[in-house]
Amino acid sequence: MTTSFVWSSVRDAPVRELFPGIRLRPLWRGENGAAAYVLEMDPGSGWSGVDVHDPGPEEVFVLSGVFNDGERDYPAGSFIHAPAGSSHVPQTTTGCKLFLFYPEG
Repeated sequence: MTTSFVWSSVRDAPVRELFPGIRLRPLWRGENGAAAYVLEMDPGSGWSGVDVHDPGPEEVFVLSGVFNDGERDYPAGSFIHAPAGSSHVPQTTTGCKLFLFYPEG
């Protein structure tokens, strides 16, 4: 049986600052725009504007800290499914680290 695993390390992933105190680390990109990332948010940081999920959904797993989507807090261990077309304003008071997966880009 031949398997073509693809792997990456957060430690070795390039860092892109999206907004002050918010960094994105790409882990994987697949077909049809699918992608996986780690997002790091410093304490007191927030998205500039509204994050709209288009063309597809966003899957979020809170690895550490407390994430807030503009309406409620999600502590470490929380899973969030944001359907295509939904939106939120990502922010955190404590800081957090998130695993993000976009099955459709």
